Order: sequence, then C-alpha cells, then structure tokens
Amino acid sequence: MKFTMSRNVFLAELQTVQRAISSKTTIPILTGVKISLDSEGLTLTGSNADISIETFLSVETEKADLTIESTGAIVLMSRFFGEIIRKLPEDQFTLEVLESRQVAITSGKANFTINGLDSDNYPHLPVVSTTNQMQLPVHVLNKLISETVFSVSQHESRPILTGVHFVLADNSLLAVATDSHRMSQRIIPIQQGEDFNIVIPGKSLTELSRSLANDEEMVEISIMENQVLFKTQTLSFYSRLLEGNYPDTNRLIPTSFNTTIEFSVPSLLSAIERASLLSHESRNNIVKLSITSEAVVLSGNSPEIGKVEEALNYEAVTGDPLEISFNPDYMKDALRAFGDMNITVNFISPIRPFTLTPTEDSQQFTQLITPVRTS
Repeated sequence: MKFTMSRNVFLAELQTVQRAISSKTTIPILTGVKISLDSEGLTLTGSNADISIETFLSVETEKADLTIESTGAIVLMSRFFGEIIRKLPEDQFTLEVLESRQVAITSGKANFTINGLDSDNYPHLPVVSTTNQMQLPVHVLNKLISETVFSVSQHESRPILTGVHFVLADNSLLAVATDSHRMSQRIIPIQQGEDFNIVIPGKSLTELSRSLANDEEMVEISIMENQVLFKTQTLSFYSRLLEGNYPDTNRLIPTSFNTTIEFSVPSLLSAIERASLLSHESRNNIVKLSITSEAVVLSGNSPEIGKVEEALNYEAVTGDPLEISFNPDYMKDALRAFGDMNITVNFISPIRPFTLTPTEDSQQFTQLITPVRTS
C-alpha cells in the first residue's frame, strides 16, 4: 500500500475515528487505527467495546489531493501515529507499507519508519440489516442530542439511565433522558420507519454529535438487535445499545400546576449564572426562587462568601405565591437547551418537580427538574 495526500485532510479523518479508540482496551489491536486503501479511496476505522467509527475519503475529493500508487491495508498504533502526522513538516505526506508490516511515513525531509499490525486480525464491524431504517437531517439529530443527552445519569449503579431512550411510534420520535433528578424530553413528528424502542449510551451520542459534519445533509439510522448504525455519505458510526427496560417517564410529567411564570431564556439564564457564582462556593449548591404577584426574586447564599439577591424580569405570572429551591446547574443546562426563546415554568409546590416548556409549543419539548428540600 502506498499513497500521498494532504496532511490536514488526513488528520481531520484520523481525529474523527480516534474518538472510538481507547488506550484501556483489553484487545491490543483496538488501540490502533485500521487504514484501508482501494481504488475508490481511503477508509479509516477506530473501535472500542462501545462504539466503532469508520470514515471514507473518496479519491475524487479535491481537497484531499489523494494519489494512490498501490492498495492494501494496515493497522497502526493510533496515539503515536496521530502525533507523527500532526507534527510532519509539509502539507503533503506519503505513507507506504514496506516488508514485515513496517510503514514508512515521509514528509519533506522527515522520514519515519514504524511497526504496523496485520489488518486481517482487526475485528470486523457488525453486519447491519437494512430492514429497520429511517432518515433524519443531520442538524435535527444533533439538536435532538443536545436537547437531551446532558440529563443522562453519570453513575453506573443504574446503567439504563446512562443512555437516551428513543421510541418511534405513532409517527413520532420520542427522545428522553433522566438521571432521576431531572429529565429532558423531545418529540419530533416523523413519517417513516418501523416502530422501535431502544436506549443508546449518552457517551456514544456525544461522540456521534462531535463526529457528524455540519455539511452532511442526511443521516441514515439502522437498528439491529444490540447495535445501532448512523450512516452518512462519508461516516459510519456504530454504537452498542443498552440492555434492559427504561423506566416509564411519561408518568413523571405533571399535567396541572398551581403557579406559572413566563421568562425570556437569555434573561433568566444570565440571572441563574450570577446567582450560582455564590452557590458553587456553598456545600449544598442551591438557589431559591420566590414568586409573588408583585415580584419574582432569585437568591443564593454561601455562609463562607456572602449572598446574592436579584429581582427577575419576567413576561407574566399567574397562580399561588411560591418559594422553591433547586440546583442552579440543572437549571442552566435546561435553559441552554432552549436557546433564545420564551419559556413557561410550571410549578405545583416547593417539593414537587417543576417543568420548563417553550411558550409557543409546550407539547414537543419538556425539561423537568426536581427541587431541593430545604429545612
């Protein structure tokens, strides 16, 4: 195998597949990146126990400036190889597989010779059935992930909660995540695909979102028994699915409320950020919201540092007076998921979960936060 191409273009592909490569794997060859070259272009593959990423660079891609002299395949240790490519002196480099699986990398006056591994020993990627498939615009999938994935649990004590629950039924796709203290749920209408009910690890979705190029238009999603494949023209991203039954989160969302208030997200987010400057210095990290018909006041208190109090700007308030305490970090995550819009925050009581929904379209997107009980 021998080819010459743009170092920066190759490096971008390599960095994408390196997201799936772990130095802690018990299978030594999986610490490497598989490089395959045929007459149509260059394929890079990285994998660990949870995700596998494969990128394809066509020989016709102008910016790659790919010249193929001979085809073949090799596996190279990802970390050293990546550092070598990153530090090469010229814009172009040549990679050639020599005898005994040694690999020569040349750029300008720099010449490296490193040891490779037999690509035949690299595990095969899962074979994907084409029966259960659907398509989404890349920007829609990325938005779906950003609106939910931050609510997955970071603790392995309940593994199923470390994933996002996806359900396709009745021409709508539901994505929901919860760590039992907060919940994020988004519903989008969709007119295709067989019904499914799966849980995808949150870490996989975060890496997927980082790997999907914004210039890609559509992503094809294929579901197998214990794997899901996200495929674009240049990327194949495989993730294992989590086993087990996801809890019924529908019953968590209240349907009637005693106090309702409408905010502009940027204004409320700025105030929460100011209040959390002090709450972060306190052991309990909570802020308090006091609502009356005359004023809405946000306050934070750290015995070691001091206190903060701010009267909030709001659009409208209805219902009973209320004092409620909550984790400001949960609130900030939820607000950032909405972006620049008006939201309605709905309360039942100081000890019951409250919801945040878009004022214009309250049915499709819901954030739920459990308050903190204070004595």
